[in-house]
Amino acid sequence: MYVGRDFTELSMLPKQEWTDKELAYFHRNFQQVVPYLNAEGVSIHKDIVNELIDRGGLMHTEATWTSGTRIHFE
Repeated sequence: MYVGRDFTELSMLPKQEWTDKELAYFHRNFQQVVPYLNAEGVSIHKDIVNELIDRGGLMHTEATWTSGTRIHFE
């Protein structure tokens, strides 16, 4: 289960201030409703994707003792 800031709060912040977990969670949610998004929703999803790309994607290059190679938001 996602525990974090809701989309209403996040929508008032630039995507650069979102955490990796928030970006991953809302990216997954938007992916599931892509066929139903209006122009504003598509624009928001595109911004999320671009921010993920700027940060190097959802995968880490190597695992550590405290985290694996994927961002888990649940």
